[in-house]
Parts: sequence; structure tokens; C-alpha cells
Amino acid sequence: MAATPILVLGEALVDGFHDGPVAGGAPFNVARSLAAFSAPVRFVSRIGADDVGGRLVLHSAARFGLAVAGLQRDAHHATGRVSVHEEEGGGHRFEIHADAAWDHLERPGAVGSGMVYFGSLAQRHLVSRATIRSVVKRAAGPRLLDLNLRPGTDSPALAAESLMLADWVKINEDELDRLLGWFEPALPALMARFALQGLLVTRGVQGYALYGEQGQLLASGDGVVQPAFVDSVGAGDAFTAMLLAGMSLHRSLAATLSLANRYASMICGVRGPLPDDPAALASWREALHSLPAGEARA
Repeated sequence: MAATPILVLGEALVDGFHDGPVAGGAPFNVARSLAAFSAPVRFVSRIGADDVGGRLVLHSAARFGLAVAGLQRDAHHATGRVSVHEEEGGGHRFEIHADAAWDHLERPGAVGSGMVYFGSLAQRHLVSRATIRSVVKRAAGPRLLDLNLRPGTDSPALAAESLMLADWVKINEDELDRLLGWFEPALPALMARFALQGLLVTRGVQGYALYGEQGQLLASGDGVVQPAFVDSVGAGDAFTAMLLAGMSLHRSLAATLSLANRYASMICGVRGPLPDDPAALASWREALHSLPAGEARA
């Protein structure tokens, strides 16, 4: 069975760590992993027409084998920036700077019939919000929402509008608690309210849980310890990328989730959302393609 193509929409930006800049943005992190895994991905974002941040994004995309035809160039707005404030214990706090190129995303061409990944952060500005929602509404395949409740995009209204467009949702435990507080106090009612097919909850060192349409637990796994912990930036994106890749390639869902859990742990051992050397992902690509086939979900 042919792999299902994946359209990834959202921000590409530069994360500023104390020891230097790193290309980032949840959709860009996901798209680069997908490309490295040889999953069919099309990435749509917007960067500055000719600035240092944009060149860093383009260079990183090329190194991971990600096509840049969907990267729009903006002559009036700079490539997005995020200041990463690191905390004791490996945690971090993001300061996301306003009015970036990815806030002005224009509608791309044909959407296609594959899967669509979209987030909530890229909807902070009216222009990109309208573009993303227009594309997602036209999508024929499964739609996966990465709900990042960051300051400026953490309102119940934006969350509800995004959830209504999604089939699958990926969130962390804190975000789940907020959704239950905003909308429904019980998980089955929350799933039913937004007609969700799947809800993936990442729990950091506690692992993950996947819930089905009725709120029933479909799969779960304990966390995988990273003995050489550096930071957790991009760990959730790594999990999402592996899940999408497994769905695209029609691999066993249980086996894909287990591999995604281990991949996320590996990312916690590198600076930023991906290894410096893309060759480090070769073994993960081989492991993914070696997974047993499963029920087609995409």
C-alpha cells in the first residue's frame, strides 16, 4: 500500500538558546523528522525574504532532506524568533516574539487527499489563522491538531475552534487538564463534544496515553529514561512526527507509539529539537520502516 502524503502547516522559526540559535518551530520540527524518515511530507510556512533566520531555516531543511517549495518568502516581516529561557532541571520557558513572517501565511496550492498536521500557535494572527483553517477545512484525509496552549493562543475560543476541525489531537497533561476545565469534566464527554477519533497525551517522564473515540484507553507506555538529558525542547514534536510517519506508512499503531516514545527520549539527549547530524536519524528511519504492518488509519 502506498504511503499517505502528509501536509504540515505552521511556523518555522529560530530558537535562541544561551549558547546559540537553533532552527525550530513545532511544525518545522515535525516536518524535518518526517523527511528524515522518508515519509512523504509537504511543509508550508513563511520566512523572511533574506535574513539570517531564514537562511538558517533553509539550511536546516536542506540538511534533513525537506523540500522547501512550500516555504513562502516575506519581504516585510522577518523570520520568527523565540527566546528560550532555560530553567533548572532541564525545563524551559518560551518567549515568542510577535509579528513574524509565519503570522502572514498565504494560502498554498492544492491541498491533496492525504493527512494534515496543524497547530494552534500559528493561528495567533488573523491572517495565518484564516489560511490554516481554510486549508484544514478542505482536507479530505485525517487532520491532526497539535494544541500548544502558549500565551496568546491559550483561549478557550481558539482551542474550541481548532478542536472542531481536528480528527486527532496531541496534547500534554497540563493542556488536557485545561481542556477538561474549559469544556467537559470527563474525557469521554470531551471526545464526543468535538467528535475526536484519537487523543494522544504525552506525559514526559511518565510516558504517553492514547484514547479512542469513546474516551477508552487504547494504548499507553511508561517513559523512557534519558541518562544524558540536555533539554526537552522538541520531544513532543518528535513523538508526533513518528506517530504521523507510522500512520502514513500504515504501520502497527501500538508498535509506532512504542518507537515514538523512545524517539522522544532520544531527542531529550540533544540540544534543541533535532540532532546536529541528520545521519543520527538513519537508525530510527530503519526501525520505522521495519515495523509490522497494521490497520490503515490514514
